[in-house]
Amino acid sequence: MSRERIALFPDAERPIVFGHRGYSAEAPENTLAAFRLLLARGVPGVELDVHRCATGELVVIHDYELSRLTGEGGLVEEHSLQELRRRSAGAWFSREFESERVPLLTEVFALLGDRVYYDIELKHEDREPSGMEEPLARLIDEFGLEKRTMVSSFNPYPVKRFAELQTGIPTAVIYSNSRSVPRLMRNGQGRFIARCDVLKPNQRKVNAVTRFWYNRIEGYPLVPWTVNTHEEVDRLLALEVAGLVSDDPGMVMNRVAAHRTTSSAAG
Repeated sequence: MSRERIALFPDAERPIVFGHRGYSAEAPENTLAAFRLLLARGVPGVELDVHRCATGELVVIHDYELSRLTGEGGLVEEHSLQELRRRSAGAWFSREFESERVPLLTEVFALLGDRVYYDIELKHEDREPSGMEEPLARLIDEFGLEKRTMVSSFNPYPVKRFAELQTGIPTAVIYSNSRSVPRLMRNGQGRFIARCDVLKPNQRKVNAVTRFWYNRIEGYPLVPWTVNTHEEVDRLLALEVAGLVSDDPGMVMNRVAAHRTTSSAAG
């Protein structure tokens, strides 16, 4: 049975600008500092990454392996919350952020509330249940964020399971040409498994042809990442994408505003 497509934040102004891992151009990614800055700058959307640690909590961090972000090795899933909290999640960025720790998803929800739109990426590498789908669905419901949340992943299997639990929340499949993405999944083929509502391609994979096929023919809103230059923003605005994910969302918001002014003047 086909699943009815869920609209992506129909009340949001297009394109929706998401801060990639918070405001990660100016604060360490996926930390409360990056999320506070995003809120202070008035960015409408936030993209963040979620793992399940060894003691079962949903924690916000990108990498599976901890070395890059905490200076010590090991896998997120093999460490308890207490062990993760002993490490700095911000010292790698600058000494100013040395006190930052890996946040709980509940802490991020409590901080940002319903003032932003969320793109929550599930970090899970195989077909087996991740253990994140049910607690994530409960937390979204507990914080009243059903109309403010999209759930995405490179892996279509947790996306599919989440959609079966939360039928009213839009889901997305992420893809790119990265070697870490299976070759058969590099053009969004995970959509056939996940039966998702949105596609999140790497920005290099969005052009007039792919936009026409995926958006106009198949009906998927496109939310490309990671869009970090004026040229990339302008090119994608011309293609009328639904959203943009950027390390520097303030820059993107400025370009969007300029584009609207130019379009209005031309009209």
